[in-house]
Amino acid sequence: MERETTKKRFWNPFDNLQGDKVIWMIVLLLMLISVVTVFTSTPLLALQKHTTRFAIIKEHLMYVGLGLGLIILLYNFKNIKIFKFLSKYGFALSLFLLLFVVFRIGRNTSWPIRAAEVNNSWRLIVLFGKQIHVYEIVKVAMVMYLAWAVNAMKEDSFHLLPRLHKLIPSWNWLDNTLTKKIFYIYLPILLTSFLMLDGGTSATALFMMMMFIILFVGGVDLKEIFGLLVIMALYVGMVLLIYKTTGFSMSDRITNISLESRTGSTSAKLEKVMEAKPSERRAVIDDLKLEQPVGALLAIKEGGVFGKGIGRSNQKYKVAVIFEDYIFSFIVEETGWWGALIIILLYLSLLGRGSMIAPLCDDYFAKFAMSGLILLISMQAFMHIAINVHLLPQTGQTLPMISHGSSSFLCFSIAFGIILSISRMAKSKMDQVTKQAAPLIERDDEVKERMGDLDQLESL
Repeated sequence: MERETTKKRFWNPFDNLQGDKVIWMIVLLLMLISVVTVFTSTPLLALQKHTTRFAIIKEHLMYVGLGLGLIILLYNFKNIKIFKFLSKYGFALSLFLLLFVVFRIGRNTSWPIRAAEVNNSWRLIVLFGKQIHVYEIVKVAMVMYLAWAVNAMKEDSFHLLPRLHKLIPSWNWLDNTLTKKIFYIYLPILLTSFLMLDGGTSATALFMMMMFIILFVGGVDLKEIFGLLVIMALYVGMVLLIYKTTGFSMSDRITNISLESRTGSTSAKLEKVMEAKPSERRAVIDDLKLEQPVGALLAIKEGGVFGKGIGRSNQKYKVAVIFEDYIFSFIVEETGWWGALIIILLYLSLLGRGSMIAPLCDDYFAKFAMSGLILLISMQAFMHIAINVHLLPQTGQTLPMISHGSSSFLCFSIAFGIILSISRMAKSKMDQVTKQAAPLIERDDEVKERMGDLDQLESL
């Protein structure tokens, strides 16, 4: 009796969780994996910062705790109107942050808030000494804004254009559905993408692809999305043409598309390394001056099926940002393809669970926000994996909730908090669906009852 009471008390907090328990389990597992991988993958970072891995993991644990706090805070929001109200300012927030970075406000000053550069790319804002990755905030903010805009389009609840139409009644095009879509949905995406180009063309292309897939899932006409892609392609082509003919460009990263076919040269370099004797590989690597992508591929190659074991990675001493942009390669090197399979299954499970919950949301905004955030997290995860195995160009995509990085971790914590809050609102419907579904395994009493009926039938 005493044991049963203790067990009940221990599991009570988990039993009382009203959000989706599968998503809770996924996010907690990702956080645990993050703690282990950040601790074992950061010796090079510790050397660069003249500190220890224990100091780094202590800071990371602080962000993990803060992220979990944000998740719990947002999870406890019981009214979707709060998210809906805040989401309509998502584009304004994105625009402000991107303009702040594009115009390099506060650079070369000691201001408490200023734009900052990382890897020859202006993507950061330094706030009281802490680096904030602008693009990570923009991704989540724009997904929530699109959820609000698509919902407002469906409900025809926009205010600005109708008011302008009343002031100028002869301009009937202001009250047109297509005008509203362009003004509230397509223009914000194009403007945001245009400002992101200064930080890298490849990253912008992947951002646009995410936004368009989310819009497509939300039911926006595919022809209109294709039209936007054509406009963006023409713009990029024009920038490249101006650069080629005049030599002028806003930023080296705009013209550095990073989509050129580097796979052949990278594969050739990797082949030379693998052909060398194990004792000579280090000299070959230094001689070839291998870039980070090659180091990441080498980590995957050396990891094999079963991996080298926790803490035995060699590439963590050579690949500068293996704890961020190439954490998947690091996981494969230490745990092998079994560890990689677990990571992939976690994100696939998240995608599958989201596809089950989203249709059960009564509110269209909640449905779109759930779908958009789930797609954002899972798509970024698979893009990160694709970049690590050299299927996509290097764009600095982190692995959500696993990679080291405070901004990314906290932004995805906010995304998970909103997802869990919406799943909590949809829980009653989920329970109904679960009750109506036939059990996969029949209970013993039901089997015995049926066996008894069969015995009676045979005795007749």
